[in-house]
Amino acid sequence: MKHLFFALTLLASITTGLFTSTSIAAPLSVSALGGLGLNGGGEDEILAPDEAFKLSTDVSGNKLNASWEIADGHYLYRDKFKLSLIDANGVESGSIKIPAGEKKNDEFFGEIFVFHHKANASLAFINNTGAEQKATFKVRYQGCSEISGICYPPITKKIPVVLPISSAEAATLDKAESSTPAASGDTYVSEQDRIASTLTTGSTWLILISFFGFGLLLAFTPCVFPMIPILSSIIIGHGDQITTRKAFTMSTVYVLAMALTYTAAGVIAGLFGENLQAAFQNPWILSSFAVVFVALSFSMFGFYDLQLPNSWQSKLTSISNNQKGGTLSGVAIMGFLSALIVGPCVAAPLAGALIYIGQTGDAVLGGLALFALSLGMGAPLIAIGTSAGKLLPRAGAWMDAVKGVFGVMLLAVAIWMLERIIPAAASMTLWALLLIISAIYMGSLEPLEHGISGWRRLWKGVGIFFLAYGVLILIGVASGGKDVFQPLKGAAFASSPAGQTHQAAHLEFKQIKGLDGLNQALADAKAQGKKVMLDFYADWCVSCKEMEKLTFVDADVQNKLSGYVLLQADVTPNDEKDKELYDHFGIIGPPAIIFYDVNGEERRNLRVVGYMPANEFAAIIDRV
Repeated sequence: MKHLFFALTLLASITTGLFTSTSIAAPLSVSALGGLGLNGGGEDEILAPDEAFKLSTDVSGNKLNASWEIADGHYLYRDKFKLSLIDANGVESGSIKIPAGEKKNDEFFGEIFVFHHKANASLAFINNTGAEQKATFKVRYQGCSEISGICYPPITKKIPVVLPISSAEAATLDKAESSTPAASGDTYVSEQDRIASTLTTGSTWLILISFFGFGLLLAFTPCVFPMIPILSSIIIGHGDQITTRKAFTMSTVYVLAMALTYTAAGVIAGLFGENLQAAFQNPWILSSFAVVFVALSFSMFGFYDLQLPNSWQSKLTSISNNQKGGTLSGVAIMGFLSALIVGPCVAAPLAGALIYIGQTGDAVLGGLALFALSLGMGAPLIAIGTSAGKLLPRAGAWMDAVKGVFGVMLLAVAIWMLERIIPAAASMTLWALLLIISAIYMGSLEPLEHGISGWRRLWKGVGIFFLAYGVLILIGVASGGKDVFQPLKGAAFASSPAGQTHQAAHLEFKQIKGLDGLNQALADAKAQGKKVMLDFYADWCVSCKEMEKLTFVDADVQNKLSGYVLLQADVTPNDEKDKELYDHFGIIGPPAIIFYDVNGEERRNLRVVGYMPANEFAAIIDRV
């Protein structure tokens, strides 16, 4: 019976949880359940939410306090409390202060902490504006009834408050509190939390400039690199018909479409916890997009001309024609698809903006920050696209060579996308074929004639290099290699000297699935008195591959993690259990790394979101 009540109220929570207002839908009434024969004879009374959990709030000094009187037979979840300030211009808020609570073995969530009879929580603030400030105190909580067995939908209240000016003593104290100290007294604050705090307290123009700067830094990461050949190929496709002005216009349209899509996807993720970019990382979508790139690349090689609307061409070719033929709508479509499919990276600035949107509901400022971030990422693309239009050779063999180079780059983007869904051996084979065939076209196997130009000799030399490296990759595939940059790693051509040992190529993780798997693994680690590192990973996550190849292989990192239980949640499927983990931690996707101490308590301030170099990651481990 309790399972039926839980299922029905969970469905109600999914529906009502999309809205935040002061009027909260009550759980299903006894009479309504009785009509379904689910009330167990009508013996148990189901209280309305405001009767089960009577909320009162007040402002005391520089703290906002929330307290609840909890009806007998009911309880509130400790980890469901969320307090935040919205519409509070110039006011800095600190971290939530909540008592430890009582331990409870919940039928659905395992070992949790709850409150019976009474509960309280507080949020520190600093008002240094020099005047009282009107604001809104947003309170979110959720509880259950042990009598009837139901769980209420999440409840959100918005309460208008007037914030007094903070005294010098209180402001000093609360600034220390606002740094989210961990249980051990560590006052370190994660980068994404610092960025979220900046959104809360900084001026709008400073925020936008800062996020534009973050975007410029992200523009030089592997998530944005593939957009360079995509945009450049669109411009190169015009040949000698392109002008500098037209190249600038097309580049700007591409970047604006990418920025608007990135912003909209981020705001949706912040408000509803739904990562649209992750949803687009499925094999069918990635394969279809890779086919489009192959079609575009073949047109660069002169196999056919996508600029001419031929009636016999297939539907895919026609779509490619529209996208490459120069229409601004086609360029915008490519920008839209690139934002969703090519670069689904989660970095600290993005996570900080989403934390801010999720906590405050302020989609306007959060969206503007994401838009500035996207423009920063796209600024180099505009420069490169405009330069391509200005420097593009007007006619002759140079044009064919340039188009050939970009054709190869488009094939490289297609392989890069397929890497997320095909085995490592298959992707390495594709890279080897691309290098070897390109080398043949560059004349690497042709005899070197007398009297040829220096450029032709350089071209042939690069082709020989591609040929040799392609052969090495094929040897690596045959030897069990999995890294195109280290194709022979793992191949044993000679025995190691006596006594010499090899360091593990990568960390050995225990795979977990969903909250049940996580709770069981944490319980086992706590029984052993070990710390825990949980890694969120996905095959389509570019930054996850960076962490694997550059950070987790570092000797210092591996030594510092030697006493840890290493857990990994592979969220490649992006299914309901994966989203359950996202919701539990309040994240939108990988990479994200969570640390727990020996008592099984999460070190929230030490979360790592996005790629982090080995030396910085080792410093984080030292703090756990």
